[in-house]
Amino acid sequence: MNEIKKQRVLSGMRPSGKLHLGHLAGALKNWVDLQKEYQCFYFVADWHALTTEYADPANIYNDAREMVVDWLSCGIDPEQSVIFVQSHIREHAEFHLLLSMFTPIPWLERCPSYKELQKELDQKDLHTYGFLGYPVLQAADILIYRAHKVPVGEDQLPHLELTRDIARRFNYLYGERLVVPEPMITAYPRVPGIDGRKMSKSYGNSIYLSDPEPVVREKIQRMVTDPARAYRKDPGNPDVCILYNLHKIYTPEEIRNRIRPECRSAAIGCTDCKEELLRFLIPAMEPIWKKREEILKDPDVFLKITRAGDQKALASAQETMKIVREAMKINY
Repeated sequence: MNEIKKQRVLSGMRPSGKLHLGHLAGALKNWVDLQKEYQCFYFVADWHALTTEYADPANIYNDAREMVVDWLSCGIDPEQSVIFVQSHIREHAEFHLLLSMFTPIPWLERCPSYKELQKELDQKDLHTYGFLGYPVLQAADILIYRAHKVPVGEDQLPHLELTRDIARRFNYLYGERLVVPEPMITAYPRVPGIDGRKMSKSYGNSIYLSDPEPVVREKIQRMVTDPARAYRKDPGNPDVCILYNLHKIYTPEEIRNRIRPECRSAAIGCTDCKEELLRFLIPAMEPIWKKREEILKDPDVFLKITRAGDQKALASAQETMKIVREAMKINY
């Protein structure tokens, strides 16, 4: 197995719709920064999308295309990172199958998201092998590229720990062959939607990276604020105001330090506070809009970028699978 000169980072996203400010603050900014220090593999997790969208997969391709355009617009550089499509690397499926041979079912049943997502998506039938076994596919995604680190939030640690358990079990059974990945804990700021709930496409409350400036302004103006502040003269509380969570991300600290007491004393109203946010949110999004416009001039950009990335990912995946087959004695 060839030596990996730079430590590798791997992450992916399910193509389930347009990306929004939550994706930008929670993952993409971090992905862009990681490119400077690590060899990064970022993939379109289209097989993972099928675990919940198997009955209606028609939008997966368009969602994948839009998602990669958003990645590029935010600064993911195909010259620095490997951008590829999961389903184009069939070795993922083979590795998933082999890992499933020795992964205990109770490990999967106690995965935190297994029952949580069944409740959250109760309108869909998720009593499928694919949904139960998706953590094994996730482990294959990571281990096949010998990723040293995986960026996760604290709520995702149990998922990565399962991958680590599978890697350790493989190494115990067949010899030390797989890299056991380490978590790279990232601070995911809570990004609220315009209705106060978590920003999500399914809630219809998102500010999308592809929204033009007038739409962003209109959505911010509709955003809920402190529910106890019924009138302009009422004092507010930034600690419970949904809008203030966006100020924490986009507004400089010295401005926030002015806004907090002004809000508490009713020196400014919610409309004023929203205008202050827009002063900083719009300039932060302008480079993304500009780059997106340039990218979309090439209608084939998605296929060009991912096909080039697929070739790099394939070479690495094939190398790992050669070692795996030899270790499991199925290389005859």
